[in-house]
Amino acid sequence: MNKKKKIQDLYNKRRKRARAKLDGRPKKRYISKEDRAKADAEAEAEANIEDVATESDVEQSCNEGNN
Repeated sequence: MNKKKKIQDLYNKRRKRARAKLDGRPKKRYISKEDRAKADAEAEAEANIEDVATESDVEQSCNEGNN
């Protein structure tokens, strides 16, 4: 039984490798946890900057309207 299992596992392994080679979709690149956290922080900072800029524009337009 052990010999049969080894042969079957080898066959499955080769078949899996052949299918992966024929697959046209590239494997996505791994992004480490640290890099993901850094990217999230940068995106959050950009969103905060845009919000602050929008709020200041609104305040300026309100001040101009009151004058």
